[in-house]
Amino acid sequence: MKKLRILLADDHLVVRMGIASILSFEKDIEVVGETDNGAGAVRLVHELKPDVVLMDLKMPQLDGADATMQIHAADPNVKILILTTFGTSAELKKAMDGGASGALMKNSSQMELIEAIRDVASGKLVMSDEIRLSIKDMKSTPEMSQRQLEILNLVAKGFSNREIADIAGVSLETVKDHVKKILLKMGASSRTEAAALAVNMNLVTG
Repeated sequence: MKKLRILLADDHLVVRMGIASILSFEKDIEVVGETDNGAGAVRLVHELKPDVVLMDLKMPQLDGADATMQIHAADPNVKILILTTFGTSAELKKAMDGGASGALMKNSSQMELIEAIRDVASGKLVMSDEIRLSIKDMKSTPEMSQRQLEILNLVAKGFSNREIADIAGVSLETVKDHVKKILLKMGASSRTEAAALAVNMNLVTG
């Protein structure tokens, strides 16, 4: 069985030890490295080639959001799961915009953490209910690129990812990546919910 390779990035040793202990009981997961700062996370991703990075936001040298952006830019295949104590924050938004595959509250249960790692590794969107609700309650309209607005408009019209790829002239993987980021930015759990929110926010055309 191929194990999921995990990198832990958190400046608190007790947190890293706790997560490593939890994951040590899972036969399909192994912790291949740890670091207490964002710069170390960027370096170790290059050296260790993990499948998933569990990323704290508040770290020295380079914060989690900036580390996320650098890692995603260098290798979009590496999944990044943000672990935070904040339901919403500028750093969290920056990390999600920068390529994070999801965000989980640090007070989540062990099972939620393990399931989130597996889901993120498989390409799914992961977000704590508390974070999703906090984002949804924010009054400001989420910032999106012109391409993301174009894809959101097509999602709202009911087109599939494959159809959107053909219409927009981009790859299917690119569409999937944009849809994932759109859901994160809107705090939506599904394409249907994102479409409804987009209509309410006047983000899509008729």
